[in-house]
Amino acid sequence: MKLIAVCGQGLGSSLIIEMNMKDAVEELGLDVEVGHTNLNSFDPTDSSITAVVCGLDLESSINFDKKIILNNLFDKDELLEKIEKFFNENV
Repeated sequence: MKLIAVCGQGLGSSLIIEMNMKDAVEELGLDVEVGHTNLNSFDPTDSSITAVVCGLDLESSINFDKKIILNNLFDKDELLEKIEKFFNENV
């Protein structure tokens, strides 16, 4: 299982999300790989990806069924809650 943080242009915000995801999956006790990329490099055909994590601004730009959408990219509590909810409902 893999979570990928995707941001628009560069890799700055997605790297921060990735670091926060590492903390969240550790806290939740999940065996999940995490990574990050930008929108142009994201591969929606990668079957190892369980979900994409992105901001509300990219929700309609990413062609992938399973997304965790963040209102605040830097809110660790929101990220933790949404990852936990996603895995409770989908895995």
